[in-house]
Amino acid sequence: MKTYQISDLKNFMNKLLLSDAFDCFLLEEGIIVTANTFQVDGHIRKEFYTKEEQEDESLCPYDFSLWKDMRPLCFQLIKGKRTPLSFKFVLLLFPGHMGKILEKGGFSDNGSLVRAFTLTIKYDGTHATLITGLSTNTFMMDKTPEQLWDDAFRRFMDNRQISWEVI
Repeated sequence: MKTYQISDLKNFMNKLLLSDAFDCFLLEEGIIVTANTFQVDGHIRKEFYTKEEQEDESLCPYDFSLWKDMRPLCFQLIKGKRTPLSFKFVLLLFPGHMGKILEKGGFSDNGSLVRAFTLTIKYDGTHATLITGLSTNTFMMDKTPEQLWDDAFRRFMDNRQISWEVI
């Protein structure tokens, strides 16, 4: 787990909220504090959908909402003349991307050990920090998946020209 501070906040906010830069993530949770506090639970409520829709894997392929679908809603809550007091988003990397990172790094997992690569984005009114993390199904002594995720995330940020520093 590493913590990164964003150096260019405006650029980062544009990438997060106005571009597809983070569309390879799912939204687990979001909290946005402006004049009110808005909480978004990203868990998909499958019972909302018809039985046919539930069986169609292309409509509900994940347990959480796609960031790209939730991004416009979050942007609407954040935009305005005043910056939000704070926000926090907990994102999960697409499972397929996670599997590729693990496989490329030589870590063999059939899904029984590593549940998700997480990214927590916190904004406190002046600074944005990003925290990488690992959600596991069991305790793991091996820190290889965590290191692979941190390395991949740094490349992710660099490839999107998001300036950061480790804190």
